[in-house]
Amino acid sequence: MSYFSKNNPIGIFDSGIGGTSIWKEINVLLPHENTIYLSDSINAPYGQKTKEEILRLSIKNTEYLIKEKCKIIVVACNTATTNAIKYLRKNYDIPFIGIEPAIKPASIQTKTNTIGILATKGTLNSELFEKTSSTISDTINIIEQIGEGLVELIEAGKIASQEMESLLKIHLQPMLDQKIDCLVLGCTHYPYLTKSIRKIVGNSIKIIDSGEAVARQTKNILVKRNLLRLKDSKSPFFYFYTNKDKKILEDILKDTSPTHIEKIDF
Repeated sequence: MSYFSKNNPIGIFDSGIGGTSIWKEINVLLPHENTIYLSDSINAPYGQKTKEEILRLSIKNTEYLIKEKCKIIVVACNTATTNAIKYLRKNYDIPFIGIEPAIKPASIQTKTNTIGILATKGTLNSELFEKTSSTISDTINIIEQIGEGLVELIEAGKIASQEMESLLKIHLQPMLDQKIDCLVLGCTHYPYLTKSIRKIVGNSIKIIDSGEAVARQTKNILVKRNLLRLKDSKSPFFYFYTNKDKKILEDILKDTSPTHIEKIDF
């Protein structure tokens, strides 16, 4: 297909701004790649929606990025990956990179055999998460916690708010009571809460997310398909699109170098 060209962009979509945590990891590892990021904030969070609705939104986002001639699509949303990526891979002739909660690395690193996972309802209830969890040894105790309300506060720009701190304490305490020693962040929004979480859980608990692993897998597929863009005279572009208030996206990206941030309808 014509969009399978080295100079064509990597497409990334999420239910909102959370997937920018994945974009940052990809940009660190692949700084010469053009990227287009789609923030479907008007429909956030996906985690409370039905599987059918998540699939519909994932198809919408995918078709937008294909129209923009993306050479690969990163589903930078745990809920969309666990509920829709199987369909997307079957029905579109383009490579997809998904993201799952990093419970396998946590199960290897745990010393107490008790790990916590903070994720959305849509992720924890998905068939893919259940399948992944079933591969973990029975000796590992997985404490699941739905992070209800966290995505909404992040999307509202209230990452460092007192409201966020109070909500995090409510969600984290049951896992602390169970003596977890690894905490898996099962939503791409949640890495933006790492500092706040660390204040609550202390320094002895490992906090694990999937960002670096997703970036490495993206590079692996691009290399395998001879689609890796190398440094040339033309600087890469980084386009970010949202269908809601772009100020939240601007704030979350203030320490990076986005080429263009725009509110659009999609």
